[in-house]
Amino acid sequence: MNNTKQHGFIGAAAIIVIALIAVAAGAYYIAQNKTEDVMMQDDATHDGIAPFSGAGDEMMDDEMMPGEEDSMMGADDETMREDSSEMMQNDDAMMRGTEPISFSGMVLAGSPSPLIDFKQADYEKAVASNRLVVLYFYANWCPVCAEETAQALYPAFNELNRSDVVGFRVNFNDNDTDENEKALAKEFGVAYQHTKVFVKDGERVLKSPESWDKSRYADEIEKAL
Repeated sequence: MNNTKQHGFIGAAAIIVIALIAVAAGAYYIAQNKTEDVMMQDDATHDGIAPFSGAGDEMMDDEMMPGEEDSMMGADDETMREDSSEMMQNDDAMMRGTEPISFSGMVLAGSPSPLIDFKQADYEKAVASNRLVVLYFYANWCPVCAEETAQALYPAFNELNRSDVVGFRVNFNDNDTDENEKALAKEFGVAYQHTKVFVKDGERVLKSPESWDKSRYADEIEKAL
């Protein structure tokens, strides 16, 4: 009988020991999981990734702050208006033949209506662009030419505020006159220095040998357009 009691005591003790071991193992497992969760959150924070906190974050992502949507729509509308305005200006410029042109000659006066020292390639570009082309036949020994260009021609072009006019100072019968300038004077029947010739759509629309003042230039250019 004593042996039976001893065996029962030993069995109970063994069960208690096993239970304690199981409890300890469970506690250790839980502690390890918590440690790993903390380490993962720390790593995410260091990498610049915000820890996920549940459905509330998803709702905040899906919903905009009050007024934010209206602000974004307003910015989009403004951008569309600017793009539309720029396209209309470009289309209008192309219809008038005033798309930008790069000239190689020296600009003597004016912007956006330049008066340029004559070069054949520049002249051909200007005529092909459908601009009004103003030719002033100039001699470097001519006092009338010097006064008219300084007091009337240059100031008139400086005051022009349109892109469909371009002018050229063309040397005539002086030591700077080249073969292209001679041919141009012959084409338009120019016999005297300080003669003005207007060309539009490739055709001569005005020729005047007399001297002009600034207001006469402005008036004649306006009439020719």
